[in-house]
Amino acid sequence: MADGSKIRELPKGYSDTPVIPGTTWRVHDIDRPPPPVVEPPTFSTQDHAGRPPSDAVVLFDGTNLDAWEGRNGAASWNLVDGGAMEVAPRTGDIRTKESFGSCQLHVEWSAPTAIHADSQGRGNSGVFLLGLYEVQVLDGYQNATYADGLPGAVYGQYPPLVNACVAPGAWHVYDIVFETPEYDGETLVSPAFMTVFHNGLIVQHRQQVQGPTKHRQLASYDKPHGPAGPLVLQDHGDPVRFRNIWLRPIDSFLAT
Repeated sequence: MADGSKIRELPKGYSDTPVIPGTTWRVHDIDRPPPPVVEPPTFSTQDHAGRPPSDAVVLFDGTNLDAWEGRNGAASWNLVDGGAMEVAPRTGDIRTKESFGSCQLHVEWSAPTAIHADSQGRGNSGVFLLGLYEVQVLDGYQNATYADGLPGAVYGQYPPLVNACVAPGAWHVYDIVFETPEYDGETLVSPAFMTVFHNGLIVQHRQQVQGPTKHRQLASYDKPHGPAGPLVLQDHGDPVRFRNIWLRPIDSFLAT
């Protein structure tokens, strides 16, 4: 200690307490392994993106599109000021070269300030987990549209609990926890689940997803797929911007 006093040493755990039901560990078990140490992320501001956590897979930090590809090879979206990338309309969706399963995903996005339409024609894009399950991106600020197509919606299935939109040009923050579905051959064992925070507010609370996203149709799990897939950002024809995209795989956490 700086003042020269001695630190009083206290027990670091116990070995004579009851076993916690469903585990092999005792209450306050001295032998129970501690979790890994992770340096947490810093918060973003409107002017600057925050820093990802120390264990994140950084998918976009504003410097390049190396982690992404387009429909004909290299991703053709544009790098723009502010450490962002911008949809190059009608060039197609982009997807990560790497595949992921259950994860914690952080995405920041901004709708264009130039408004040429309303409803789904205003700042439209999407974030697709496994390339199949969409969290809607849209300029929902004072913009009437169908509820399950608002920002933070599990598109075509569940509206967000609240509309947490900020004005066009401002940065939105999505923090998403995605649990991948599980199949046994052709049989669905467990569906996908989605938890979504939009600008710090919970808008989907471990929502049971009905199946891969469809437009004007019911979703279903009629086509089995693997436990992992790319993260896809949608080109819907609007120059939406994205920044500070990172991901933490959590498959091992969910299994413990």
